[in-house]
Amino acid sequence: MKNLLQRLWCFVQALPKISQGLQRLGFGAIALLISFNLLMVPAFALQVSDIPDLAEIKTLTDQTWVIDDSEVLSALTKSTIANKAVKLAEQTGIEVHVVAIQRIDLGQPASEFAAELFDKWFPTEAEKANQVLLLLATEDHRTAIQTGSKVKEVLPESIATSIADETMLYPARKANYNQAVNEGMSRLEAVLKGNPDPGAPLLVVEESETSNYATKEETEASSSNVVVILLLILATLLPMATYYWLQGKP
Repeated sequence: MKNLLQRLWCFVQALPKISQGLQRLGFGAIALLISFNLLMVPAFALQVSDIPDLAEIKTLTDQTWVIDDSEVLSALTKSTIANKAVKLAEQTGIEVHVVAIQRIDLGQPASEFAAELFDKWFPTEAEKANQVLLLLATEDHRTAIQTGSKVKEVLPESIATSIADETMLYPARKANYNQAVNEGMSRLEAVLKGNPDPGAPLLVVEESETSNYATKEETEASSSNVVVILLLILATLLPMATYYWLQGKP
């Protein structure tokens, strides 16, 4: 979608060479698409390449436990999580990094983004072994987790997935981002210390039975609707553009 915006903009810039009427139509088309929220959303999507290496982050912020690019986490939340992460690293050797960003590309799964960032920060299996990455995309209301091989020995994949997809995701969908990362970290901490898994919040179980949130299939259907709307807009504008162009010919 971002490429579409760039192509449309280049096309509109070339329109004055053809007709001022077509130029106005071009800008009108972009404005109409923006009004449908088809172009503005992806413009702010973060790429893994935009996130600095951990060494650079530590130089800038003096810690790598909490990276809040979204700027939605409170000072208390960041301090609490950082203190827990420090103690956990001292007691178990496992390092947890909580990353909160605004949004990622619409077509990229949160798990894929987290995996790419995990690979960037920890290129080798040995470096990954004792690491945990908790990801929260605030405007997307998406979560993900990545763990190294040593972590998997004490944190089963089923629990890790539940922490991201239930413990964190439920409050995140309600824009309770501080609650999402605090509860996710608390449950993660308990399991990594060898304590029984507290499990997902009861509300998550109730919500899963009668969820009002879009399923994967519904989300894909929504994306298809966006494409249909775009095609309808273009089908309306192109004949108009052709008419004005013909009218402007001598």
